[in-house]
Amino acid sequence: MTPPTGTLRTDEPASARLGALAEQGATGALSTETGIVYLAAGHVVHVESAVTPDLGDLLTHSGALAPDGWWEAIDQAGRRCRVGRQLVDSGHLAAGALELCHLGALFDAAYFVLAHDGPALRFRPGAAHWLGAVRSVPVDTVLRESRRRRELLHRIWPEPAVDRAPLARVPGPDAADLPARRGRTLAEVDGVRTAAQIATALACRTFHTLVELRRLAAAGLVTPVAPLVPAPTPAPAPAPASAPATVSAEPGPSPRPAAPDEPDTALLRRLLHALEAL
Repeated sequence: MTPPTGTLRTDEPASARLGALAEQGATGALSTETGIVYLAAGHVVHVESAVTPDLGDLLTHSGALAPDGWWEAIDQAGRRCRVGRQLVDSGHLAAGALELCHLGALFDAAYFVLAHDGPALRFRPGAAHWLGAVRSVPVDTVLRESRRRRELLHRIWPEPAVDRAPLARVPGPDAADLPARRGRTLAEVDGVRTAAQIATALACRTFHTLVELRRLAAAGLVTPVAPLVPAPTPAPAPAPASAPATVSAEPGPSPRPAAPDEPDTALLRRLLHALEAL
């Protein structure tokens, strides 16, 4: 039996919940541990995750849109959930360019939200994203693409920690010996940035960056940075028998933060054919 909307859940996988919401033709926002999926009439209209660059970052860092144009659209249409329409109507962005960039950001975020199929936490009926309608995608398509990406990345390098942990370089061949895109990706690895932060710095799609980072990891050039475990706080020395016992309030040390066709090219080609068919 499908649980009432708006209730908290801790046991139902997000993919199963999305499937049920699609059958109901639901509109609203499904929250998981790693992001939010926005639905309209049972279709996915937007996905956001804290571990992927948002649409504004992709548009402005790539030079497709000036930052002023992005913030102007948010100021003028954010409350009405029509930021995407405002970008097109104001002439800041072509409709086709917005749709392709939006679909890329949607599938990137969906990979992180659905890759490990964690529990669905809450569904908020009627909730809408401030971007507004750009292009809706069937739930089955989003689930299938997320699985495809997970399987492809696993074939390249089976360690998923590369996707989220800070990454460090391992001494090896110079970046000049690598393909251009892989060399640019390696140059951004500094022991602090995660894959999403590297993608933002490169103004590149997150999945595209993950492919290169997994290839670098498979070549032994990149490794996740393991978080440091804080040393235990030493026990206070026993007080003299004549003095009252005292408890040390000194805190312990805090842990430090821890050659086939390119898959994105193939995906964009399929999306373009689908848009032309529509």
